[in-house]
Amino acid sequence: MSVPVPLDPPAAPGRLGESIPATDLLTYLAAMEVWTRATRTQLDHLDAAAHASSTEGSTSDVVLALTMWQAIRDRLDELVVVWDSGRADAVAREQMSQLIWGRLASAQGSALVSLVEAVRLCDAMVDRLRERLAIDPDSEDQAARLRVLRAALVRCEDAAGIDAAAVDRVAGWRDRERALLAQVARGADVSGPLAELESAVARGERDLIVEGSQRRTLVRQRADARTLAQSLEEREPTLHQLAERCRREVVAPPRLAVPDVSRLGDVPETREEVEAFVERLRTVQRAFDTVADAYSAPLRERAELRYRLEGYRAAADTNGRSASTTVRSGYDEARAAVETTPCDVVLARFLVEQYQFLTRDLPAHGEAPR
Repeated sequence: MSVPVPLDPPAAPGRLGESIPATDLLTYLAAMEVWTRATRTQLDHLDAAAHASSTEGSTSDVVLALTMWQAIRDRLDELVVVWDSGRADAVAREQMSQLIWGRLASAQGSALVSLVEAVRLCDAMVDRLRERLAIDPDSEDQAARLRVLRAALVRCEDAAGIDAAAVDRVAGWRDRERALLAQVARGADVSGPLAELESAVARGERDLIVEGSQRRTLVRQRADARTLAQSLEEREPTLHQLAERCRREVVAPPRLAVPDVSRLGDVPETREEVEAFVERLRTVQRAFDTVADAYSAPLRERAELRYRLEGYRAAADTNGRSASTTVRSGYDEARAAVETTPCDVVLARFLVEQYQFLTRDLPAHGEAPR
């Protein structure tokens, strides 16, 4: 956005105490409306440039010029009211000459000058400020760009956090920004260096956002890995106990080792290492599942054989087969196999199935056995 070209203040019509012609007043009011709008736009740009500049006293001068402009604006509003959309009579037009050439009220925050003098003073203040702040009406609004740049640098400082390398990068950009402000205060053309710094900060801010996201992801991944490792470490003693019990209670138990989670070490620092570490943890987790299934299977089968054996005995009592010495011997033999420690699960399974066969109902005469 370009700074608007300054306009010359309009010439005031008539003299104090005379009824000014309506056509002259209409032309003057229209020109004053244009001038006040253009001057206010210039003052806004100068205010922004003053905040971006280190020139001493420039801000207070802008405030003074804005105060003068407001007094002019208020007097112009009074003129518009008296003008009454062109219905002002001779008396009203004489009153307007007093408003134009008479002094402004001190309550309006300006010196005791007339509207005409206030317009000249305000215009002179704008010219002086433009010279002091090296504002070229045809140049880009560097003050606005510098404000945007400073805001981006603040975001970069926040995004850098405690990363030493990122903090150093942002500090370098901040030094370049201060150097640009010093050059602006001296009236130098900083368009090229400013564009380079804007580009560097924009790329840097994007990179810092990505790096920040990656850091947060890494923190979450490390926390998840630490939680998984802790859960596996807590599960490991249970598997050792299960393996010891299986070796103690079962003949020919599985020969699987329980992985040692502690051998994986601590959770690493980098993302690639964390991903590899988590994959190793997943491998250990699958190994734990395999070990648990392998050692618990014969123990579960032994318990199941006990349950089945007692069920078959109840059936034998019901159908009277338990009275047979052969059936009773089959039960005793199967029970001994199931209860013996360590238990030969294969033999126990065979004897339980044999007892199941013995407890079947005897076939009636002429009936095929079931």
